[in-house]
Amino acid sequence: MALSHLSRIYRPQFGLLTDLYELTMAAGYYDQGIHERRAIFHLFYRTAPFDGRIALAAGLPLAIDLIENYRFDADDIQYLGRLKSSDGSALFKEPFLNYLQRMRWTGDLDAIPEGEIVLPNEPLLRIEGPLIMVQLLETALLTVMNFSTLVATKAARIKAAAGNDTVLEFGLRRAQGLDGGLTASRSAYLGGCDATSNVWAGRYYNIPVRGTHAHSWVMVFPDELTAFDAYAEALPANCIFLVDTYDTLEGTRNAIRVGNKLRERGHEMNGIRLDSGDLGQLSIEARKLLDEAGFPDARIVASDSLDEYAIRELKAEGAKISIWGIGTRLVTGHDQAALGGVYKLSAIQDTTGNWQSKIKRSETAEKSSNPGKLAIRRYYRDEQPVGSQLFNELSGEPGNSVIANGKVHSLSGTCQPALQPVYRNGSRVSDLPDLHRSRALAQKNWSDWERIDWNRFRYGLSPELEAEKAELLRQKA
Repeated sequence: MALSHLSRIYRPQFGLLTDLYELTMAAGYYDQGIHERRAIFHLFYRTAPFDGRIALAAGLPLAIDLIENYRFDADDIQYLGRLKSSDGSALFKEPFLNYLQRMRWTGDLDAIPEGEIVLPNEPLLRIEGPLIMVQLLETALLTVMNFSTLVATKAARIKAAAGNDTVLEFGLRRAQGLDGGLTASRSAYLGGCDATSNVWAGRYYNIPVRGTHAHSWVMVFPDELTAFDAYAEALPANCIFLVDTYDTLEGTRNAIRVGNKLRERGHEMNGIRLDSGDLGQLSIEARKLLDEAGFPDARIVASDSLDEYAIRELKAEGAKISIWGIGTRLVTGHDQAALGGVYKLSAIQDTTGNWQSKIKRSETAEKSSNPGKLAIRRYYRDEQPVGSQLFNELSGEPGNSVIANGKVHSLSGTCQPALQPVYRNGSRVSDLPDLHRSRALAQKNWSDWERIDWNRFRYGLSPELEAEKAELLRQKA
């Protein structure tokens, strides 16, 4: 069975899931005879999303699905053969196209596991293999890793704001297309949401699904009370009534009336939902009505343009909301349109098989990439993270220190590698935990990292990598 929804829903060959310039570069590599030189790329982000300090790694099973199914079938090759250059000649030569059709994944992949924390400039993925293959994977890998990590991070922030309350992902109708909705539901659940309204995601990922009714249900019937009665008759064990179609507090009273009828039939009203108005004040008044009527266990759901900021404000006001339905501001990223992850070459073998470190220079200092075969060592004391070191494996084992803000800082504690092997020579060498175990890991990690004293936490490049980078930046291209 495939590890993600990609190859179960879409066509099983993903070769054309790329930008044209990846293919033109690949054709050039082939023409120059360097296409099978081994190369190393890293996928990372430069700035943490949502004005935070960290991101929650997500999307690895989707990346693996892409890699395992990255190939070109006969129809793909025929399509590429029809593309023209500006002078009307064939854009791609036949030998190159024949090579593409035979190409299969033979590389290495190391990754931050799903549910782990990743810091700026630390690779989520390290991809090593024939230059042509690892180049062609760039666009597809960025597509799944950027969006998954963005939404998972947003979900973790929202769940942290909600505390022990239930968080539901309600965003399918506002998502960026069909797969945007499916991937967002998966990532939101990984990040901490308790359930989704997206039945498609429920099926493919075994995510709990939740939902009741919309305003249209109430409007179909002659009045609100009749509508609630009809819903209770149809689904007596699933009654959370949407009470704001006409008047929220009168809607709450109607819900109580129907709740009493449900009790007479041996059922219990689950609660009410607020979708407009002053959610804080309305929840307080509705809670009072429910409690006075003998429904202290009926829960109040809110679902109006919510995110972590709104949840914190409502809790500070004393809102009596215990279930939060989050839609647009979760599945779209809302305050950050994209993670901004990048994919950079850092090393390539020469004709004798020796590695040559590569670096991207930039007049914007933070856009200069890091050279070599990058690895991450995390440091812990009493199981709490206290530091993180980025170093070049090609230069050997580094010491226990990092360069941060121009100063050398010593690191101490238990040291663990953050990148884990996934593929070696095209064969998968590790079993990935399922989504539910990754979700549990994510919740623990997010909680641990929220408690970090960032004035004492040290992370950056090893002195050896810092020196190598500085030397490469001084050299002329």
